[in-house]
Amino acid sequence: MIGNVFDGIERPLSKLQEYSGDFLKKGCNIDAIDLEKKWHFIPSVNLGEKISRNTIVGTVKESEFFDHKIMNPNHIEAEVIYIAPEGEYTAKDTIAKIRDNEKEYNITMVQKWPVRIQRPYKERLTVREPLITGQRVIDTMFPIAKGGTAMIPGGFGTGKTMLQHQMAKWSDADIIVYIGCGERGNEMTEVLEEFPKLIDPKTNRPLMERTILIANTSNMPVAARETSIYTGITIAEYYRDMGYHVAIMADSTSRWAEALREISGRLEEMPAEEGYPSYLPSRLSQVYGRAGITKSYNGNIGSVSIIGAVSPQGSDFSEPVTQNTKRFVHVFWGLDRELAYARHYPSVNWKISYSEYIDTLQDWYEKNVDEHFVDDRLEIVKLLQEENELQEIAKVVGQDVLSDMKKLVLETCKSIRLGFLQQSALSDIDTYVPLKKQYRMLKSILNLYTESAKLVEKGIPISKIKALGLFEAYIKLKFNVKNEEIFKFDEFDQNVLEKLKQLDEEYKDYM
Repeated sequence: MIGNVFDGIERPLSKLQEYSGDFLKKGCNIDAIDLEKKWHFIPSVNLGEKISRNTIVGTVKESEFFDHKIMNPNHIEAEVIYIAPEGEYTAKDTIAKIRDNEKEYNITMVQKWPVRIQRPYKERLTVREPLITGQRVIDTMFPIAKGGTAMIPGGFGTGKTMLQHQMAKWSDADIIVYIGCGERGNEMTEVLEEFPKLIDPKTNRPLMERTILIANTSNMPVAARETSIYTGITIAEYYRDMGYHVAIMADSTSRWAEALREISGRLEEMPAEEGYPSYLPSRLSQVYGRAGITKSYNGNIGSVSIIGAVSPQGSDFSEPVTQNTKRFVHVFWGLDRELAYARHYPSVNWKISYSEYIDTLQDWYEKNVDEHFVDDRLEIVKLLQEENELQEIAKVVGQDVLSDMKKLVLETCKSIRLGFLQQSALSDIDTYVPLKKQYRMLKSILNLYTESAKLVEKGIPISKIKALGLFEAYIKLKFNVKNEEIFKFDEFDQNVLEKLKQLDEEYKDYM
């Protein structure tokens, strides 16, 4: 399945085109995988061994860097009475036989599962590790955990799809399942043309070698669109049971909800708010409830993270899909049209966005990044909140009446917005930033603010501090400091101290 493109009910689009041309024929049914292709099977169990549900009986190479683990689909504990020797087999060949109470079961490389039923697991674990995306506004400000849930609401043109593309390319998930649910055909065409060209930074191989695409455009059957979300999640759960971390990009759940509404209308069910069926909240709960980090029956630990885009009409976040989704996710990345029009990407509005995983991930940040990470992040949040209040005041009375300390806050937050929160996908240096570099960028702006505040308290005008060009120099750092050159932030901090100390010496005679 890796590297393939399916429709909403897991029919391969390339095979569909060969069978019916550019437009679907009624009733065509094609197997999800090629049952005649041979795979090199390597057994991992022995004759007479006792196995249970999801026990791995062998592996095949699905791509150059990816092992597909063949699991026992039966929920019973049984004895292996036959295991195929290493060699070439098709997906429908019997590669193992097991016996339970004189009843025999054949195991092939194919598993079937009803997509609306959650795949079972032995134990559900607490999320403890972030899903690293390389995007500063996400990883540092509003992180998502592996096995977590997030939503990206935003109007037309605010960059929902582009943000999901960035996360699909750079996140540290093992597998990406990208679901194009009810989007326009030209937009899905862009995804299908772009993804095969993208290079996975982990392996330097095509990104499609760890990606599964489900494309169910707006002109395809509405029932398949409603099913596509479940199809993607079931595929993700299947790989989760192998011990992989899977990230689902659903674009967009609003179109999925519209499919629910259309089907509900045809069934003549009683409509609720804005015509959506009354069971919309429960369906959303079922979808996002299938995310999580779990321990499988075979002992492997894997996760499914769900990131759903929401397309509220007119950027109205009070509409039913946005409001109901908000009840069941733990991360909210609200996209802002004004930021998008100002070319501030990702256009995540830090005033309305939030993450409920900060406290849960605190131990991980302290062990893997820095013990002060969460505290320093909180300082940045407080500065941005203060800036918001000061801008409201400045709109009424103007900035000139503000004290120098307040002006320093505004200048610092401008550098935070342009030098930290804004990120360029077109820059080789800035498109992906590791977490330790993100933290050093955070420390540098806080250091500049703290040291500047000391001079302002002594009575040195903020205009003299701004004239040093330190804030402009910080903004440029994101394009000038490569990921492996974190030491340059120490040089910047030293330069800040020297210039501010020199300014302090110049003003001592006037104090």
